Amino acid sequence: MRTQTMRLNSPDRFAVILGTNEIASAVAVLLRRNAYGVVLSHDPLPPVIRRKMAFHDALFEDAVTVAGVAAQRADTGFEIRASLGRAPGVLVTELGLLDLIVLRSLDILVDARMQKYLATPDLRRLARLTIGLGPGFCGGSNCDVAIETWPGKAGQIVRQGPADPPDGVSRRLGNHWGERFVRSECSGRWQTAIEIGTRVFKDYVVGHLGNIPVRAPFDGILRGVVRDGTEVPSGVKLLEIDSRGRKANWTGIDSRGQLIANAVAKAISLHQPNVPEKTGQTLHLVK
Repeated sequence: MRTQTMRLNSPDRFAVILGTNEIASAVAVLLRRNAYGVVLSHDPLPPVIRRKMAFHDALFEDAVTVAGVAAQRADTGFEIRASLGRAPGVLVTELGLLDLIVLRSLDILVDARMQKYLATPDLRRLARLTIGLGPGFCGGSNCDVAIETWPGKAGQIVRQGPADPPDGVSRRLGNHWGERFVRSECSGRWQTAIEIGTRVFKDYVVGHLGNIPVRAPFDGILRGVVRDGTEVPSGVKLLEIDSRGRKANWTGIDSRGQLIANAVAKAISLHQPNVPEKTGQTLHLVK
């Protein structure tokens, strides 16, 4: 895998990422490769579907690796403090931000939850650099740097004004747009025995929401699916189908994740312009 480098700052740095989805995980991989101690804080909304591209399942003590970086679960602040200096990968926890900011000062705080329709928090002054990904964030207003995540603009740093609001339009994947997702029609307990990466066919029952069968919308590979046993609200994505045949992918870091993670790296570099001469360290950008 090719990399290019930019200068960065001092060692022993601490980053907290809100979210355990594939975008949060792509950012976590980049920061961990650059010597940050990284903790991902789980939030239940929206539920994670692209779990083979994410560190999410480490919460359930599954063995999880994304792009060569492993994850382990941490349940207490003591475990996090003890593991930051010796864990080879990243830490995933159900502890919230208020539990994490008391452990030590944060160098980087990234909100990667991309909660399109919920109130956007004000991250400023909670870390040396705060970065908001997606709708609702505005650089200088509720975070230091806002980064676009929606199709066509993913990875663009928003220098003035808020990031674009959600338009409800999904990016194209193969010959399909938003119809590749199936959403919950009601709240309930999601149950499925189908693994990500499985080939399915149109109308195949992928799982059940309560007693309601949920079917594949067309033939393809199951690219994402909510974890079995999860309680879900109405209107969230339950599964995603990739119809591209041999070009289908459901593991690792995809192009959108790379763009956004590299934008985070650029934001760090831009906000620390005088670091290179002082430290001689480098920030690796995955391509």
